Amino acid sequence: MGSAAPAQRSKADPPRRRGGALHRWLGDNPLGLLLSSPYILFVVVVFLIPFGFGIWMSVHDFYFTAPGVAVEHPFVGFENFATVLADPIVRQAFGNLLIFLVINVPLTVVLGLLLSSGLDAVVHWKGFFRISYYVPYVTASVATLAVWIFLFNGNGVVNSLLGSLAPDPSWLANPALIMPLIAVYVTWKNLGFYILLYLAALQNVPKELHEAAQLDGAGRWQRFRSVTLPAVRPVTSLVVLLSIITTGQIFTEPYLLTGGGPNNASMTPALLMYQQGIQQGKPDIAAAIGMILVIAVMIVSLVSRRITEGKNR
Repeated sequence: MGSAAPAQRSKADPPRRRGGALHRWLGDNPLGLLLSSPYILFVVVVFLIPFGFGIWMSVHDFYFTAPGVAVEHPFVGFENFATVLADPIVRQAFGNLLIFLVINVPLTVVLGLLLSSGLDAVVHWKGFFRISYYVPYVTASVATLAVWIFLFNGNGVVNSLLGSLAPDPSWLANPALIMPLIAVYVTWKNLGFYILLYLAALQNVPKELHEAAQLDGAGRWQRFRSVTLPAVRPVTSLVVLLSIITTGQIFTEPYLLTGGGPNNASMTPALLMYQQGIQQGKPDIAAAIGMILVIAVMIVSLVSRRITEGKNR
C-alpha cells in the first residue's frame, strides 16, 4: 500500500506567518515601531519612570540626602496619604481647585464655541482675528500676569473705573474673589487654542446640512442646536478633557499672583506640592498629594467623557 501524497496547498490559503513571537511583537510593519521608538523612549524616561518613582515615594518615608550618603527609606504604606488627607490646607487646596474647575470649564466651552462660530462667519480679516485670539496663548505667563496685577491691584485700572463699586478688600487680597479671578485669567489666556479647535470642527460641517435645515424652516438657533452642536461634540469632549487636565496643573498663576494667599484662598495642589516637596523638604508628602491629584483628575475626566460622549455611544 503506497504512502499518501502530501496535501497540495491551495492558492486561496493565506500565507503562513514566519518569525514566531518576534514577528508578533514587531507586527507587520517593524519600520513604524522603529520610527516611533524615540517617542516611546521619551514617554518612558520623562513620564513613566518619574511617575513610578512618585508612587514609590508616596508609600515610603523619603527625604533628600547629600549625594553619596546611603539612607534607608522604610515602607510606611498609606501613612503619608492619611497625613495628607488630615491636613486642612490640602482639603482647602482641592476645594479651590473645584471652584476653578466649575468656572473655567463651562466658560471655556461656551466662549470657545461662540467666538469660533462668530469667527467662522467672518468674511474679511479672518486671519487677523485668528492671530489676535491666539496671541495670549503663546505669550509668557509672566508678562500677561504682570498686566493683570496692574489691572486688578488695589490702585489698579479696574478699581479706578469701578470707583465706589470696587470690592473691599481688593481683587488680589479678597479670599472670595481671587480663585474666580484666576479662573477667568486662565480661560482668557488659553481660549485662543480652543477657538482654533472649534473652528477646525466648524469648517468640516457640511453646508448642505445647514441648507437642508433652513429649507425645513429651522431658525438660526434651531440650526445651531440641531446641526452645529452635534457636529462639534467630539471637539467639545476634547476641550473639556484638556481643561480638566489644565485645572490639575494650575501652579504658575497662584504662585505669581498671590503665592497661594490670601489665607490659602488660591492654594492649589500643584503649588502645595512645590511647597512641601521643595521648600519644606517633604517629597514623600508631596508625592502623596500628587497621587491623589492624579486619581481625582482621572475620575473627573472619565465622568466628563461619559457625559460629553454619551450620545455618541
